[in-house]
Amino acid sequence: MALSDPLSSILYLYHFTDASNLQTIREMGSLFSSAMLRRRGIKDFRPGGNQWSLNADAKSGMDRYVHLCFIDRHPMVHVAKQEGRLERVVYLRVDPGVLRLDGVRYSAGVSNKTGIEVCDMRDAKIDLEVLYERMNWSDPGVYARRRAAEKCEILVPDHVPMKYLEKYFPHG
Repeated sequence: MALSDPLSSILYLYHFTDASNLQTIREMGSLFSSAMLRRRGIKDFRPGGNQWSLNADAKSGMDRYVHLCFIDRHPMVHVAKQEGRLERVVYLRVDPGVLRLDGVRYSAGVSNKTGIEVCDMRDAKIDLEVLYERMNWSDPGVYARRRAAEKCEILVPDHVPMKYLEKYFPHG
């Protein structure tokens, strides 16, 4: 089910990161893209992506965006934990109001993958049915749709301001 207004049905978006990054995010007052972290000279930030992924992001320009997902689990997290890039994964809940910021884009899969469609939010065809409704997960077609939807990304240029994170930000 592709809806013409994906903004109305999305309750939350998520960004996964290592717990060790939380203090830096608080201090900076924003969740920054990897390009912005480099420009600001932040070196002690644990990325979820491996070096190949970071290089692909830089080459494709996807490093200029904060990558968000639709659910509080992402297929990449398991690999990042296995490879030691992330130790204690935290999913930051992001207010969907961030979708209304200028320049927000939608990726119909992992954004740095060759040939993946990246478009403006108004042109996004998000499979909200498979993300948010009860379905027959034993149906191979439904399962394949779900796996594909889990890899889709919302791309926020440069940073996610703290006002979209603060009421959900882990305390402590």
